[in-house]
Amino acid sequence: MASDGKLGLFFEGQRMHFAVLVILLAAVWELSGLAGFGAGEFLGLSTMGWVALSVGDAVLHQVYVWLCWRAELHGQTLSRWFGPKAFTLYAVLFTALFAARPILAFALGWSNRGTLDIHPWAGWGIALVLFLPAVYLMISIRRYFSFRRAFGIDHFEPGYRSLPMVRDGIFRFSPNAMYVFGFFMLWVPAFLFQSMAAMVIAAFSHAYIWVHYHATEKPDMKRIYG
Repeated sequence: MASDGKLGLFFEGQRMHFAVLVILLAAVWELSGLAGFGAGEFLGLSTMGWVALSVGDAVLHQVYVWLCWRAELHGQTLSRWFGPKAFTLYAVLFTALFAARPILAFALGWSNRGTLDIHPWAGWGIALVLFLPAVYLMISIRRYFSFRRAFGIDHFEPGYRSLPMVRDGIFRFSPNAMYVFGFFMLWVPAFLFQSMAAMVIAAFSHAYIWVHYHATEKPDMKRIYG
């Protein structure tokens, strides 16, 4: 029974996660028929190849976080396997998958450049407006929140669970600033390069990170903080 209870906690919210993911993937597939979506290539890889890499990295990243967070929160599995290095090892792959998201977004935008029906100057202006709060978020995380907390160290080390909520920097405007403003960075290439495909994948990624919040992070925060 105890084992069944832990299994239920491990999968809490994941039925919704994967149901909405299927819907989002179906939406991307449907929108891939838009004029210009599949046009272009970069570094010998077609735009559709960059789309597949971008979507694949997003899914892998968020599933990876779910697996690690829940394994650690409900059984200290990673700490038992890897000892004091558990969080560091988790964070290394987290960083690689997370950093790949904007890199792939820019590669996709360049591959598919000029396919979005918007004046270049308008696109560049919107890109700048989106870029600035994303940068401010990174500054705010480093100064007030820490990247360790952003990566989810409270799942690994109970000492972090007594820290107060951050209301400084960009977090003054939203307690979920990482989801609201951080993913603006993925929209930047769509407007910077006027790319239809980059815009669709930015919309997918921004919607999908909110799935992570509601299916994984929000239930975990209730377990951790009450």
